[in-house]
Amino acid sequence: MVPDLDKSRSIETRLRITEIFQSLQGEARSVGFPTIFIRLTGCPLRCVYCDTAYAFSGGNWHSLDTVMQEVKQFSARHVTVTGGEPLAQQACLPLLVQLCDAGYDVSLETSGSMDITAVDPRVSRVMDLKTPSSGEQQKNLLSNLEQLTLNDQLKFVISDRNDFDWSVQHINQSGLQGQTELLMSPVHGVLEPAQLAEWILESGLQVRFQMQLHKLLWGDEPGR
Repeated sequence: MVPDLDKSRSIETRLRITEIFQSLQGEARSVGFPTIFIRLTGCPLRCVYCDTAYAFSGGNWHSLDTVMQEVKQFSARHVTVTGGEPLAQQACLPLLVQLCDAGYDVSLETSGSMDITAVDPRVSRVMDLKTPSSGEQQKNLLSNLEQLTLNDQLKFVISDRNDFDWSVQHINQSGLQGQTELLMSPVHGVLEPAQLAEWILESGLQVRFQMQLHKLLWGDEPGR
């Protein structure tokens, strides 16, 4: 059977989008900067502490050109492509290229369950390593760790002491200290931030402690 090339091409150049909005970056290296968020729909994971379950389904289809036009309506120069799991959609990769070509400072928030090798090297890959309490530890694609550089960031979301000790073990065993920027954040409303801060200080690790700025400002309001 001969494939429908036009149909295949249209699928690869369209994205299902939950929302595109401008806010302050709430996490990672560019925290506090005005940022345009492109939230793609769909995720193969179901983390216990997920705060964007509304992006699991629904959304609307957009062409890459339409997405770029919407992005240009905002003033921010930082763009974060997030989800869901953005890499679950094939057209995420060409979108990242177009954003970089347009001169934006681009980051990608990804779960760590999908191969990051093909992501444009200009993009800062902010990748999770799923801790035991997430319920999705088995989905970690550990080969991704070898791809991370100082342009990237590796995030551990911590809900208890077991998560923290597990994270420290992975950092030490994989030699991640100095390879990439390491982030740790408490699960909002579950672990007291001061407790995690104490654990980090006691460990001696060079890890960036972070809290979700957008939740401190606006709570759980979607699109903020």
